[in-house]
Amino acid sequence: MAHCVIAEAEAILDKEFPVLDKGFIRLVDYLGGDARIVQSARVSYGEGTKTYREDAGLIDYLLRNRHTSPFEQVVLTFHVKLPIFVARQWIRHRTARLNEISGRYSVMKDDFYVPTPGDIAYQSGDNKQGRSDEIPDPAIAESVRTALAAGQKQAYKDYTDLIGQNLARELARINLPLSLYTEIYWQIDLHNLFHFLELRLESHAQKEIRLYAEVLLDITRKVAPRCCESFERHILGGVSFSRDELAELRRRLAQGPTNPAEKPLQGKALERFEEKLR
Repeated sequence: MAHCVIAEAEAILDKEFPVLDKGFIRLVDYLGGDARIVQSARVSYGEGTKTYREDAGLIDYLLRNRHTSPFEQVVLTFHVKLPIFVARQWIRHRTARLNEISGRYSVMKDDFYVPTPGDIAYQSGDNKQGRSDEIPDPAIAESVRTALAAGQKQAYKDYTDLIGQNLARELARINLPLSLYTEIYWQIDLHNLFHFLELRLESHAQKEIRLYAEVLLDITRKVAPRCCESFERHILGGVSFSRDELAELRRRLAQGPTNPAEKPLQGKALERFEEKLR
């Protein structure tokens, strides 16, 4: 099969899609698309003559049944500008190839993330790593934004003062805050990109990285629309059940005999199960 050229992807190459106040994502390059998945899956007996519906059905079958290797044939490369605290979460996904701008070689730009008033919230009482839905009074929110911006301004002034004294850049940078924007080139195959998106589009993920994930998915739709449709149907819009949860579901549906040794869910296990059903 010839090299995959996808008109929708070509149209957005190198285009910046804004995220947050100063960030962006752009698609730098891609290798393959839906057709590459189909070709890879049918390598044992050739592509043959298949309809759009048959190709979509094959992609659906592969993703639903976790036949992941064909999806690894598609590779996307992104250029991302993001705050350092988002980048720290991002690089937890070690199944990609990444290169980041170096503060040892380059003077960092005066670009810092300041959340909007609507994104400032109190600590959640039941989620130790997240914010609640409780929004402070607008005056308090604005004072928080002012304090953040003032700290960033002072930190960058100290940084440039040290640079001006010819201090080594690798030392001058060490007091710069997590809100500083950095830039990465990030290359990942479609299978692992879907895993990234599954986790980072989840409601418990931090909002800032969720916004980046939403743009990533929009861009990926241009490269592999049928794959993304299957991903959204079976993974992003679906849930999985444990053995005990499946037994609970059978009891509720009263489909066939149940094993009396399987006890009904209780406590936290029941709460998690109910949450999946909502």
